[in-house]
Amino acid sequence: MNFVKLISAVLAAETAFGFAVGRAADYPSRPIRLVMPNAPGSSADTMGRIAAIKLGEALGQQLVVDNRAGAGGVVGLEIGKNSNPDGYTLISTSLGALTVSPHIRKNLPYDPIRDFEYVAFYSRQGNVLVVNPTLPVKSVKDLIDYAKGKQGRINMATAGIGAQSHLNGTALMIAGKFESVAVPYKGGGPSMAAVIANEAQWSIAPSGAMMSHIRAGRLRAIGHTLPQRSPLMGDIPAIAETLPGFKYIAFSGFLAPRGTPRPIVQKINATMAKVVATPEMKEQLALQGAEPATGTPEEFRNAIREELIETGKLVKAIGLKDE
Repeated sequence: MNFVKLISAVLAAETAFGFAVGRAADYPSRPIRLVMPNAPGSSADTMGRIAAIKLGEALGQQLVVDNRAGAGGVVGLEIGKNSNPDGYTLISTSLGALTVSPHIRKNLPYDPIRDFEYVAFYSRQGNVLVVNPTLPVKSVKDLIDYAKGKQGRINMATAGIGAQSHLNGTALMIAGKFESVAVPYKGGGPSMAAVIANEAQWSIAPSGAMMSHIRAGRLRAIGHTLPQRSPLMGDIPAIAETLPGFKYIAFSGFLAPRGTPRPIVQKINATMAKVVATPEMKEQLALQGAEPATGTPEEFRNAIREELIETGKLVKAIGLKDE
Protein backbone atom coordinates (compact mmCIF):
# COMPACT_ATOMS: atom_id res chain seq x y z
CA MET A 1 0.00 0.00 0.00
CA ASN A 2 1.51 3.36 -1.03
CA PHE A 3 1.60 6.43 1.20
CA VAL A 4 -1.46 8.10 -0.37
CA LYS A 5 -3.56 4.95 -0.01
CA LEU A 6 -2.39 4.54 3.58
CA ILE A 7 -3.41 8.10 4.48
CA SER A 8 -6.77 7.61 2.74
CA ALA A 9 -7.40 4.40 4.69
CA VAL A 10 -6.55 6.08 8.00
CA LEU A 11 -8.83 9.03 7.26
CA ALA A 12 -11.65 6.71 6.24
CA ALA A 13 -11.28 4.74 9.46
CA GLU A 14 -11.26 7.91 11.55
CA THR A 15 -14.34 9.19 9.73
CA ALA A 16 -16.20 5.90 10.27
CA PHE A 17 -15.25 5.86 13.95
CA GLY A 18 -16.34 9.47 14.40
CA PHE A 19 -19.65 8.72 12.69
CA ALA A 20 -20.20 5.70 14.97
CA VAL A 21 -19.43 7.77 18.08
CA GLY A 22 -21.88 10.42 16.91
CA ARG A 23 -24.57 7.80 16.39
CA ALA A 24 -23.92 6.40 19.86
CA ALA A 25 -24.32 9.86 21.42
CA ASP A 26 -27.82 10.15 19.93
CA TYR A 27 -28.65 6.48 20.46
CA PRO A 28 -31.36 5.34 20.83
CA SER A 29 -33.69 7.66 18.97
CA ARG A 30 -36.45 5.09 18.43
CA PRO A 31 -37.67 1.79 19.99
CA ILE A 32 -35.33 -1.21 19.90
CA ARG A 33 -36.46 -4.66 18.80
CA LEU A 34 -35.49 -7.50 21.11
CA VAL A 35 -35.57 -10.83 19.30
CA MET A 36 -36.61 -13.47 21.85
CA PRO A 37 -35.69 -17.01 20.69
CA ASN A 38 -38.05 -18.49 23.30
CA ALA A 39 -41.79 -18.90 23.64
CA PRO A 40 -43.85 -16.37 25.64
CA GLY A 41 -44.09 -17.35 29.29
CA SER A 42 -40.94 -19.48 29.32
CA SER A 43 -38.29 -18.91 31.97
CA ALA A 44 -35.93 -17.30 29.43
CA ASP A 45 -38.74 -15.08 28.13
CA THR A 46 -39.59 -13.91 31.64
CA MET A 47 -35.96 -13.10 32.44
CA GLY A 48 -35.46 -11.31 29.14
CA ARG A 49 -38.56 -9.18 29.58
CA ILE A 50 -37.51 -8.12 33.08
CA ALA A 51 -34.16 -6.94 31.75
CA ALA A 52 -35.70 -5.37 28.64
CA ILE A 53 -38.12 -3.23 30.62
CA LYS A 54 -35.41 -1.90 32.95
CA LEU A 55 -32.90 -1.33 30.14
CA GLY A 56 -35.50 0.48 28.06
CA GLU A 57 -36.33 2.77 30.97
CA ALA A 58 -32.64 3.60 31.42
CA LEU A 59 -32.09 4.25 27.71
CA GLY A 60 -35.27 6.27 27.32
CA GLN A 61 -36.68 4.02 24.60
CA GLN A 62 -38.84 0.91 24.76
CA LEU A 63 -37.42 -2.52 23.96
CA VAL A 64 -40.14 -4.29 21.95
CA VAL A 65 -40.02 -8.05 22.48
CA ASP A 66 -40.37 -10.10 19.29
CA ASN A 67 -40.82 -13.79 20.19
CA ARG A 68 -39.32 -16.04 17.51
CA ALA A 69 -39.26 -19.48 19.10
CA GLY A 70 -38.40 -22.61 17.17
CA ALA A 71 -35.73 -25.31 16.81
CA GLY A 72 -34.54 -24.81 20.37
CA GLY A 73 -33.75 -21.13 19.84
CA VAL A 74 -31.99 -21.53 16.49
CA VAL A 75 -34.77 -19.75 14.56
CA GLY A 76 -34.56 -16.64 16.73
CA LEU A 77 -30.77 -16.47 16.63
CA GLU A 78 -30.74 -16.79 12.86
CA ILE A 79 -33.27 -13.96 12.54
CA GLY A 80 -31.20 -11.83 14.89
CA LYS A 81 -27.95 -12.62 13.07
CA ASN A 82 -29.42 -11.50 9.75
CA SER A 83 -30.86 -8.24 11.10
CA ASN A 84 -29.47 -4.79 10.37
CA PRO A 85 -26.46 -4.18 12.68
CA ASP A 86 -27.49 -0.62 13.51
CA GLY A 87 -28.10 -1.05 17.24
CA TYR A 88 -31.87 -1.29 16.87
CA THR A 89 -31.96 -5.08 17.06
CA LEU A 90 -30.84 -6.95 20.15
CA ILE A 91 -31.11 -10.68 20.72
CA SER A 92 -31.86 -12.37 24.02
CA THR A 93 -29.58 -15.28 24.83
CA SER A 94 -30.69 -18.85 24.26
CA LEU A 95 -28.05 -21.06 25.84
CA GLY A 96 -29.32 -24.15 24.09
CA ALA A 97 -28.96 -22.50 20.69
CA LEU A 98 -25.55 -21.06 21.58
CA THR A 99 -23.92 -23.99 23.35
CA VAL A 100 -25.88 -27.18 22.55
CA SER A 101 -27.10 -26.82 18.97
CA PRO A 102 -23.58 -26.30 17.56
CA HIS A 103 -22.77 -29.84 18.69
CA ILE A 104 -25.94 -31.65 17.60
CA ARG A 105 -27.28 -29.81 14.54
CA LYS A 106 -25.95 -30.09 11.02
CA ASN A 107 -25.70 -26.93 8.91
CA LEU A 108 -26.27 -24.53 11.79
CA PRO A 109 -26.99 -21.14 10.14
CA TYR A 110 -24.62 -19.19 12.40
CA ASP A 111 -21.38 -19.44 14.35
CA PRO A 112 -22.25 -18.84 18.01
CA ILE A 113 -19.02 -17.00 18.77
CA ARG A 114 -18.14 -15.13 15.57
CA ASP A 115 -21.55 -14.13 14.18
CA PHE A 116 -22.74 -11.96 17.09
CA GLU A 117 -21.65 -9.00 19.14
CA TYR A 118 -21.75 -9.96 22.82
CA VAL A 119 -23.30 -6.83 24.28
CA ALA A 120 -24.05 -7.34 27.97
CA PHE A 121 -25.01 -10.02 30.43
CA TYR A 122 -27.10 -9.22 33.47
CA SER A 123 -27.60 -12.37 35.53
CA ARG A 124 -26.33 -15.79 36.39
CA GLN A 125 -28.61 -18.59 37.40
CA GLY A 126 -28.32 -22.18 38.49
CA ASN A 127 -30.57 -25.09 37.77
CA VAL A 128 -32.57 -26.59 40.62
CA LEU A 129 -33.01 -30.30 41.28
CA VAL A 130 -36.62 -31.03 42.25
CA VAL A 131 -38.67 -34.10 43.07
CA ASN A 132 -42.35 -34.79 43.53
CA PRO A 133 -43.03 -34.05 47.23
CA THR A 134 -44.67 -37.45 47.80
CA LEU A 135 -41.33 -39.20 47.25
CA PRO A 136 -39.31 -40.23 50.31
CA VAL A 137 -36.48 -38.07 48.98
CA LYS A 138 -35.11 -35.02 50.78
CA SER A 139 -31.52 -34.85 49.56
CA VAL A 140 -29.36 -35.62 46.56
CA LYS A 141 -28.14 -38.78 48.27
CA ASP A 142 -31.73 -39.83 48.93
CA LEU A 143 -32.52 -39.47 45.21
CA ILE A 144 -29.51 -41.52 44.22
CA ASP A 145 -30.39 -44.27 46.70
CA TYR A 146 -34.08 -44.18 45.73
CA ALA A 147 -33.30 -44.48 42.00
CA LYS A 148 -30.89 -47.34 42.62
CA GLY A 149 -33.52 -49.07 44.73
CA LYS A 150 -36.01 -48.75 41.88
CA GLN A 151 -33.36 -50.12 39.49
CA GLY A 152 -33.81 -47.13 37.23
CA ARG A 153 -37.57 -47.48 36.92
CA ILE A 154 -38.32 -43.85 37.66
CA ASN A 155 -38.78 -40.97 35.22
CA MET A 156 -36.75 -37.81 34.77
CA ALA A 157 -38.72 -35.03 33.05
CA THR A 158 -36.88 -32.90 30.49
CA ALA A 159 -37.89 -29.93 28.35
CA GLY A 160 -36.72 -31.84 25.28
CA ILE A 161 -33.68 -33.59 23.90
CA GLY A 162 -30.63 -31.36 24.33
CA ALA A 163 -32.37 -28.99 26.76
CA GLN A 164 -30.61 -27.88 29.94
CA SER A 165 -32.80 -30.27 31.92
CA HIS A 166 -31.79 -33.17 29.68
CA LEU A 167 -28.06 -32.42 29.77
CA ASN A 168 -27.92 -31.56 33.46
CA GLY A 169 -30.07 -34.52 34.41
CA THR A 170 -27.92 -36.93 32.42
CA ALA A 171 -24.77 -35.42 33.91
CA LEU A 172 -26.25 -35.95 37.36
CA MET A 173 -26.99 -39.60 36.61
CA ILE A 174 -23.43 -40.10 35.34
CA ALA A 175 -21.91 -38.40 38.39
CA GLY A 176 -24.21 -40.22 40.84
CA LYS A 177 -23.97 -43.57 39.02
CA PHE A 178 -27.72 -44.13 38.87
CA GLU A 179 -30.34 -44.48 36.15
CA SER A 180 -33.71 -42.98 35.29
CA VAL A 181 -35.83 -42.90 32.16
CA ALA A 182 -35.40 -39.50 30.46
CA VAL A 183 -38.85 -38.42 29.27
CA PRO A 184 -38.85 -35.41 26.88
CA TYR A 185 -41.76 -32.98 27.10
CA LYS A 186 -42.60 -30.02 24.88
CA GLY A 187 -40.93 -27.35 26.97
CA GLY A 188 -40.17 -26.51 30.58
CA GLY A 189 -43.78 -25.88 31.63
CA PRO A 190 -45.07 -29.33 30.62
CA SER A 191 -42.03 -31.04 32.13
CA MET A 192 -42.62 -29.33 35.48
CA ALA A 193 -46.32 -30.22 35.32
CA ALA A 194 -45.29 -33.84 34.84
CA VAL A 195 -43.23 -33.84 38.05
CA ILE A 196 -46.03 -32.11 39.95
CA ALA A 197 -48.47 -34.79 38.71
CA ASN A 198 -45.93 -37.54 39.54
CA GLU A 199 -45.84 -38.70 35.91
CA ALA A 200 -42.14 -38.06 36.29
CA GLN A 201 -40.44 -38.21 39.66
CA TRP A 202 -37.70 -35.62 39.26
CA SER A 203 -36.15 -32.96 37.05
CA ILE A 204 -33.35 -30.43 37.08
CA ALA A 205 -34.13 -27.17 35.30
CA PRO A 206 -33.64 -23.37 35.44
CA SER A 207 -34.57 -21.99 38.83
CA GLY A 208 -36.83 -19.31 37.38
CA ALA A 209 -39.15 -21.96 35.97
CA MET A 210 -39.66 -23.61 39.34
CA MET A 211 -39.36 -21.12 42.19
CA SER A 212 -43.11 -20.44 42.43
CA HIS A 213 -43.85 -24.19 42.50
CA ILE A 214 -41.20 -24.72 45.17
CA ARG A 215 -42.58 -21.91 47.33
CA ALA A 216 -46.11 -23.32 46.96
CA GLY A 217 -44.98 -26.82 47.96
CA ARG A 218 -45.87 -28.38 44.61
CA LEU A 219 -42.22 -29.37 44.12
CA ARG A 220 -39.51 -30.20 46.63
CA ALA A 221 -36.07 -28.71 45.91
CA ILE A 222 -33.16 -30.86 47.05
CA GLY A 223 -30.16 -29.25 45.33
CA HIS A 224 -28.91 -26.66 42.86
CA THR A 225 -26.08 -26.44 40.33
CA LEU A 226 -24.26 -23.33 41.54
CA PRO A 227 -20.81 -24.26 42.89
CA GLN A 228 -21.71 -23.24 46.44
CA ARG A 229 -24.75 -22.28 48.50
CA SER A 230 -26.49 -19.07 47.56
CA PRO A 231 -28.66 -16.76 49.68
CA LEU A 232 -31.14 -16.75 46.81
CA MET A 233 -31.64 -20.49 47.23
CA GLY A 234 -32.27 -20.33 50.96
CA ASP A 235 -31.31 -23.59 52.62
CA ILE A 236 -31.18 -25.58 49.36
CA PRO A 237 -27.71 -27.18 49.25
CA ALA A 238 -25.39 -27.20 46.26
CA ILE A 239 -25.32 -30.55 44.49
CA ALA A 240 -21.52 -30.24 44.68
CA GLU A 241 -21.77 -30.88 48.42
CA THR A 242 -22.73 -34.47 47.56
CA LEU A 243 -21.08 -34.80 44.15
CA PRO A 244 -17.89 -32.69 44.28
CA GLY A 245 -17.23 -30.64 41.17
CA PHE A 246 -20.79 -30.80 39.87
CA LYS A 247 -21.88 -27.36 38.64
CA TYR A 248 -23.75 -25.51 35.93
CA ILE A 249 -24.14 -21.74 35.63
CA ALA A 250 -26.40 -20.14 33.04
CA PHE A 251 -25.69 -16.55 32.02
CA SER A 252 -28.48 -14.37 30.62
CA GLY A 253 -27.76 -11.38 28.45
CA PHE A 254 -28.21 -9.59 25.15
CA LEU A 255 -26.43 -10.09 21.83
CA ALA A 256 -26.51 -8.00 18.66
CA PRO A 257 -25.87 -8.71 14.98
CA ARG A 258 -22.20 -8.78 14.07
CA GLY A 259 -21.01 -5.36 12.98
CA THR A 260 -23.15 -3.36 15.39
CA PRO A 261 -21.08 -0.20 16.09
CA ARG A 262 -18.72 -0.64 19.01
CA PRO A 263 -19.69 2.66 20.69
CA ILE A 264 -23.33 1.51 20.75
CA VAL A 265 -22.35 -1.87 22.21
CA GLN A 266 -20.33 -0.11 24.90
CA LYS A 267 -23.18 2.28 25.69
CA ILE A 268 -25.66 -0.57 26.18
CA ASN A 269 -23.12 -2.50 28.26
CA ALA A 270 -22.50 0.46 30.58
CA THR A 271 -26.22 1.18 30.89
CA MET A 272 -27.01 -2.46 31.68
CA ALA A 273 -24.36 -2.46 34.42
CA LYS A 274 -26.08 0.51 36.06
CA VAL A 275 -29.48 -1.20 35.74
CA VAL A 276 -28.22 -4.42 37.34
CA ALA A 277 -26.92 -2.44 40.33
CA THR A 278 -30.36 -1.04 41.18
CA PRO A 279 -32.33 -2.55 44.09
CA GLU A 280 -35.37 -2.99 41.82
CA MET A 281 -33.48 -5.13 39.31
CA LYS A 282 -31.83 -7.20 42.03
CA GLU A 283 -35.24 -7.86 43.58
CA GLN A 284 -36.76 -8.88 40.24
CA LEU A 285 -33.88 -11.25 39.53
CA ALA A 286 -34.07 -12.75 43.01
CA LEU A 287 -37.70 -13.69 42.43
CA GLN A 288 -36.46 -15.76 39.48
CA GLY A 289 -33.71 -17.37 41.53
CA ALA A 290 -31.04 -15.42 39.65
CA GLU A 291 -28.08 -13.36 40.81
CA PRO A 292 -27.03 -10.08 39.17
CA ALA A 293 -23.94 -10.33 36.98
CA THR A 294 -22.01 -7.83 34.90
CA GLY A 295 -18.90 -7.78 32.77
CA THR A 296 -17.36 -6.54 29.57
CA PRO A 297 -18.49 -7.81 26.16
CA GLU A 298 -15.26 -9.80 25.99
CA GLU A 299 -15.94 -11.47 29.34
CA PHE A 300 -19.47 -12.31 28.17
CA ARG A 301 -18.15 -13.88 24.96
CA ASN A 302 -15.50 -15.86 26.87
CA ALA A 303 -18.10 -17.20 29.32
CA ILE A 304 -20.20 -18.53 26.45
CA ARG A 305 -17.12 -19.91 24.69
CA GLU A 306 -16.15 -21.86 27.83
CA GLU A 307 -19.68 -23.20 28.21
CA LEU A 308 -19.69 -24.22 24.54
CA ILE A 309 -16.55 -26.29 25.15
CA GLU A 310 -17.87 -27.92 28.34
CA THR A 311 -21.23 -28.68 26.74
CA GLY A 312 -19.46 -30.35 23.84
CA LYS A 313 -17.77 -32.75 26.25
CA LEU A 314 -21.13 -33.62 27.82
CA VAL A 315 -22.90 -34.04 24.48
CA LYS A 316 -20.17 -36.46 23.43
CA ALA A 317 -20.40 -38.39 26.70
CA ILE A 318 -24.17 -38.68 26.37
CA GLY A 319 -23.93 -39.67 22.74
CA LEU A 320 -26.40 -37.16 21.29
CA LYS A 321 -26.54 -37.46 17.51
CA ASP A 322 -26.65 -34.84 14.77
CA GLU A 323 -30.13 -33.90 13.63
